[in-house]
Amino acid sequence: MSRIGKQPIDLPAGVEVSVSADNTITVKGKLGELKQTIDQSLTVRLENNQVILDRSSEENSHRAKHGLYRALLNNMVKGVTEGFNTVQELVGVGYKADAKGQVLELSLGYSHNFVFILPQEIKVETVSERGKNPLIKMSCIDKQLLGQIAAKIRSLREPEPYKGKGIKFQNEVLRRKAGKTAGK
Repeated sequence: MSRIGKQPIDLPAGVEVSVSADNTITVKGKLGELKQTIDQSLTVRLENNQVILDRSSEENSHRAKHGLYRALLNNMVKGVTEGFNTVQELVGVGYKADAKGQVLELSLGYSHNFVFILPQEIKVETVSERGKNPLIKMSCIDKQLLGQIAAKIRSLREPEPYKGKGIKFQNEVLRRKAGKTAGK
């Protein structure tokens, strides 16, 4: 059996899970509601305030999906109870970030600014303190959506290996390279 797939998901107080006939799972909590359609090879059981996933056979594809969907459901339960956060740091002279509602405007050293329109589910906040790098703080109940948007923002100016300039996640450790050394 899949080590991850066979583990039950404990439901905290205030979280409701419902399964429809077409294998769509709805998770409701204090922060919101998330839906996920799971593969037909899996069945979902609700027992003793726990969610348990079972698979129909031992095929490799079914075993892989068993662990995948268990992890997705666990992230949904965690998202509607606690939520997910990510903090990105803009490293570079003159790099700026400004959030107005769901519009994030980034100045990243190019000739033009990037205007990034965020989905309604994501809450964004920018912090600019004198003498420190600007920060972009995002929070959402959907871990997949938050990670996808954070990766898209990071791809606008990935950190380069010599000086580390670019958009990086806070506390991310970058591999740095030595620059040129002087000749004879």
